[in-house]
Amino acid sequence: MNILESITEARRADALRAERRVPVEALRDRAEKRRERHSLVRALRTGARCIIAEMKKASPSAGLLRPRYAPSVLARRYEEAGAAGISVLTEPRKFLGSPRHLAAARAACGLPVLRKDFISEPYQVWEAAAWGADVVLLIASVLDDGTMRALHREAGRARLEVLVEAHTADELKRARRLDGAILGVNSRNLRTMRTDLAVAFGLARLLPRGVQAVAESGIRTRDDIERLRDAGYSGFLIGETLMRSARPWEELMELSGGA
Repeated sequence: MNILESITEARRADALRAERRVPVEALRDRAEKRRERHSLVRALRTGARCIIAEMKKASPSAGLLRPRYAPSVLARRYEEAGAAGISVLTEPRKFLGSPRHLAAARAACGLPVLRKDFISEPYQVWEAAAWGADVVLLIASVLDDGTMRALHREAGRARLEVLVEAHTADELKRARRLDGAILGVNSRNLRTMRTDLAVAFGLARLLPRGVQAVAESGIRTRDDIERLRDAGYSGFLIGETLMRSARPWEELMELSGGA
């Protein structure tokens, strides 16, 4: 079992344990009481803002990124700096994430919030909605078609948007079958943790017109963004470049072109 499959299995077990403590009906009740929803699709479609700014304390490839990690401060600063949305890691072992981080980001800003985690169970979709997320991540490489479709339908019931992540042509073709989903192309191979922007450029030809597409990982400069935009991407999910900066919001402004 590779690292990606191992993390996914661990998170599935976490979800099954959590459901014994908090039934899904309780999560649905909390989710349905939320008054505001924020659309990442709409934010990316306008074109005025294009960066999904990621928040994570650590990662398997980079180790500890931010010993002093304040999600509420980062979320507020990201919004002020012009982010289109925020991605929050909630995986606890490799990324040192927590539902508290997502809830803090939600309370601190009015941007669309993506729950970035290894989702394979419907319960995790309702967790995301109850915690305050607007979007959930589905990773095509660890989900078969039936599971991916079921999770996509569950997200619709929870009034969540979906970002489907692919790394290969086959995964992207599978992701395209999910109506209304944002298509993400991750230039990082989650099995080897190697990053190569050639992946995003190579798969751009498979992006359908009219669908919001997000390039993920390996984006370090404004030039990277401009070239990927020319290739057909409307959004850019940036994590380690921001998290390694002493002042991530200033790095975000620079990557945004000062807008």
